[in-house]
Amino acid sequence: MSDISSIKDKAKKMWSTFAAFETVTALAAPELIKFAGVHRGDRLLDVGCGTGVVALTAAQVGAKVSGSDLTPELIMRAKENAQISNFNIDFQIADVEDLPYKDDEFDFVLSQFGHMFAPRPEIALKEMLRVLKPGGVIAFSTWPPELLTGRLFTLTGKYGPSAPKDISPPVMWGEVEVIRKRLGKNVRDITFHRAEYGNPALSPAHMRVALEAYIGPIGATIKLLEPNPEKLTEFRNAMEDLLFEYFQNNTVVQSYLMTRAIKN
Repeated sequence: MSDISSIKDKAKKMWSTFAAFETVTALAAPELIKFAGVHRGDRLLDVGCGTGVVALTAAQVGAKVSGSDLTPELIMRAKENAQISNFNIDFQIADVEDLPYKDDEFDFVLSQFGHMFAPRPEIALKEMLRVLKPGGVIAFSTWPPELLTGRLFTLTGKYGPSAPKDISPPVMWGEVEVIRKRLGKNVRDITFHRAEYGNPALSPAHMRVALEAYIGPIGATIKLLEPNPEKLTEFRNAMEDLLFEYFQNNTVVQSYLMTRAIKN
């Protein structure tokens, strides 16, 4: 059985560099807010909030927002973002598998590419639904395995540190039937929607350099391969070849899946 505490500690370190990449994922946040149906006065929790891009976007429409993330550096940046924007948002360092909120506290529980990295999806989802009111909306964005980011994580898994075999891969959250099974009878009216946004980049190589610097699992793979220059070059070439498939007009096109459901 995997050491869950160790996995979470490693995750905190890996994702601590993500803040500089926040403007990229910010492009997807308005789509999630719109898809979920958030309105002024709604109480909303952004789970795995990172630097707060969804939380701040929800605050722009007048929602009463809280946000939680496991990584202290990202929560620090989220608080800075809220201060710059002059929004009163309650950001807390917290584990999605043990949320520090009351039962039935929120009208909306959202997550944009966040909760999918929790090592035990059934516990993470149980907590997200616990803090959601009956009749409330759970909605999240995830990376399907067959699209760019899912394929990048598969590639990283091939070259990078070995993943625990008893931990579900994050990209399983991008499979419609897996999502249906995980949500089960806890919810009703499940809907899905595919969306996309563009990451500006001068070339696939420029995007690869950014991913190495700011995306934790890719950075960890680079460090692992540094003693083996041949393998390192092979991994970098494979990344650029993959990015090239999605590169057009100085943009890397990212497609993703959104899910929405109502708690019973």
